[in-house]
Amino acid sequence: MPTISLCMIVKNEEEVLARCLAGAKGLVDEIVVVDTGSEDSTKEIAKQFTGKVYDFAWIDHFAAARNFAFSKGTGDYLMWLDADDMILPEDAQSFVELKRRLDHSVDTVMMKYNIAFDEQGKPTFSYYRERVMRNDPRARWEGAIHEVIAPFGKIIHSPVGVTHRRKSKTDPLRNLRLFERLLAKGETLSPREQFYYARELYYGARYAEACAVFEAFLDGGKGWIENNIEACRVLAQCRDALGQREQALQALMRSFAYDAPRAEICCALGYHFFARQAYETAVHWYQSALLCPRKDTAGGFMLEDCYGYLPHLQLCVCHDRLGQTAQAVAHNEEAGKLRPQSAAYLHNKTYFEGKV
Repeated sequence: MPTISLCMIVKNEEEVLARCLAGAKGLVDEIVVVDTGSEDSTKEIAKQFTGKVYDFAWIDHFAAARNFAFSKGTGDYLMWLDADDMILPEDAQSFVELKRRLDHSVDTVMMKYNIAFDEQGKPTFSYYRERVMRNDPRARWEGAIHEVIAPFGKIIHSPVGVTHRRKSKTDPLRNLRLFERLLAKGETLSPREQFYYARELYYGARYAEACAVFEAFLDGGKGWIENNIEACRVLAQCRDALGQREQALQALMRSFAYDAPRAEICCALGYHFFARQAYETAVHWYQSALLCPRKDTAGGFMLEDCYGYLPHLQLCVCHDRLGQTAQAVAHNEEAGKLRPQSAAYLHNKTYFEGKV
């Protein structure tokens, strides 16, 4: 059975680090923790789980810190987690089985990263990330912010999930400040960095600037397909926030130049027409979303609700507005099968019971 070294970078994570390491300790063969300047008890907590705790002077470069952590791993494979990540019990047994069956010819294991959740704890936002890599010079992080390792060699996708759950709020503008420090130094952003910089501008509600960077990213023609499609979706949200509805529609339509429609785009188009009270057109797009196949392993961000729950819920509202009660009720029931504790589904159910 191959050995796996968990290599982490941390800073001021006393609130969540023990939770993360307790869940991982029995699954990996070695734990390496690199501290980048904690002022709390993070290092002391780490030392309760491993003797391999190192310091790394923070230089505003996540990839540099992660590469240092990877350099300390001695296992056949290297794995990463953030301190606010967890391997839940239901995923732990699957991870043990993955490790037991891991063929030595495999170079990169892509694993599901679950980021947001519904009222039942089911993921509503997830995507695959490179999680376990052969201990090899190719396993090298790139990027000062939103760092990544380009998957290499023989790649497999595992359904084992890593769950991301913070206990407290983080600084929402941290990454934006890091990008702007890079730009102030005269650094040129790669296409991938442009994409993420535009997203950070969007999160910071700097919509006009985000539009300009998204447009430059798309016009450059060097983006990854999934990032291009997501850029169109978020660009449309920026245009909407600026009151530019026609440009928002154009941004969504532009996504079709890169690949077959995604349910996320179809739902965005459905809402675009719903907001205009063009309910029949909205119905078309929400129905289209229900027909879109999932492409989990393509690596893009997956808004899980767009592949069932959200289209059904919105079709319920559209049909109700069109006076088509039977269809509305049917779609609400379909939404309820997917999220039975959803406040929107339960509200609609009560509404239709009163209406009948």
